[in-house]
Amino acid sequence: MSLWLLNHFSTSTLAVVTVGGTVLLAIAGSVLMRRTYPSLSGGEHNDMVGVTLGMFGAIYGIILAFVIVTLWTQLEDTQTIVASEATDAALITRDAAAFPATVRDRLDSAMSGYVHAVVEDQWPRMRAGHPSYGATETHLRAAFQVLQTYDPKSEREQVFYEQTVGHLDDVASQRRARITMARQELPPLLKALAIGGALVLVPLTFLFGMRKLRVQILFVASVAGLVGFSLLLVFVLDRPFSGDLSVSPAPYREGALAQYWTR
Repeated sequence: MSLWLLNHFSTSTLAVVTVGGTVLLAIAGSVLMRRTYPSLSGGEHNDMVGVTLGMFGAIYGIILAFVIVTLWTQLEDTQTIVASEATDAALITRDAAAFPATVRDRLDSAMSGYVHAVVEDQWPRMRAGHPSYGATETHLRAAFQVLQTYDPKSEREQVFYEQTVGHLDDVASQRRARITMARQELPPLLKALAIGGALVLVPLTFLFGMRKLRVQILFVASVAGLVGFSLLLVFVLDRPFSGDLSVSPAPYREGALAQYWTR
């Protein structure tokens, strides 16, 4: 469900629904509580409620900060992995120019197929939450086979051959890391903690009484808005390959790899 929402609605739309919905529900709950228990407006329980809010707010804030920082770091790590994989693929393409035409053409064909498979086959799968090696395995094996059957004839070819093998090994390693990142998501316990904390913290604000209804609504709406925005961040950052903030396959279309998209 979360993947479907991320892939079919913009972040701004999700923000309006999540933050706006949280604020509206909080305001409605606060007004209803005030009408049901008019004595709350006198603030006779504010001391106790204030201490409780402060304690719960501090604990919940630490939890949300930990979750958001972890997810943001995961997103940045995924971007680094993608950029590294594309860079290694581009270096293989450049190094192949030092090999004989037959070897260069075979390696070039394998890398072209690999790059297209990453963008056109793997990426939609990762975006939908079903990552797999797919067609990339065939093209990667073809590239390894080209190098395994090639015997460098000169010292110059030997140098570029060793570099190419190293870069191809790195491509295979980065691909595995990328797929692993695509399979990761926030543990259910942390999700429950983030949502459950909001369900505890926001209703607590209903008990903090103020004489003027407008002031109380502003107070409740501010807390609810902050909580809603934090939950939105957790939601959109949880999947690094889905939604507007997802990792882009653009590195596989740039630099030396751009030639594979103009043929």
